[in-house]
Amino acid sequence: MTSAPAGLRVSIDGPAGALEAVVEEPGHSGDRYAVVCHPHPLFGGTMENKVVTTLARALLMTGCPVVRFNFRGVGRSGGAFDEGIGETADAGAVAAWGELRWPGRRFVIAGFSFGAYVALRLAQLRPPAALVTVAPPVKMTGLSRSYDFSRLRAPDCPWLVVQGDADEVVDARSVIDWAGGLEPRPQILVMPGVGHFFHGHLVGLRDAVVGALAGG
Repeated sequence: MTSAPAGLRVSIDGPAGALEAVVEEPGHSGDRYAVVCHPHPLFGGTMENKVVTTLARALLMTGCPVVRFNFRGVGRSGGAFDEGIGETADAGAVAAWGELRWPGRRFVIAGFSFGAYVALRLAQLRPPAALVTVAPPVKMTGLSRSYDFSRLRAPDCPWLVVQGDADEVVDARSVIDWAGGLEPRPQILVMPGVGHFFHGHLVGLRDAVVGALAGG
């Protein structure tokens, strides 16, 4: 298990109100900054989620300053849940804030579960230098609800898709089939025996993200 990085708590102006965020700075400089999106707000998702903080740690290890934040209606962030549409606007506001804070750096977006959907949506509007999507909810196991990935194009940048094959929330085969049919095709990492929340496998997730971004 990886611990949450220590960081500076800030408030960022968002389209539906202030967004609660944490900024973490690496000990060395690089040419990118990163935004990390958390899982579903209506099912307990926050920026303190262990997968989210693991992604933040991995990005820090590659030299990226990182902003993780609470979507509208979560924690101290203003507004209310908006089915991914408003949340994409929230992520865009955070990315714009990062662009001002770290001028001249390229933008990286990462997300877990619902946050992966938001990250890919934002990549349609703000082309990233790299994208990381963990357990994107292409099809939810045992639920009729899912998110429409069919109209989301593959960004022209290094893109890592990470999926556990024992995911009890997201249908792993649907993710693998969807990602495998994209052009350009992302790097697809299937982690054997790993469930949705990566219990016992956070270090492996961290190392996979570091390895993918170090090569991109």
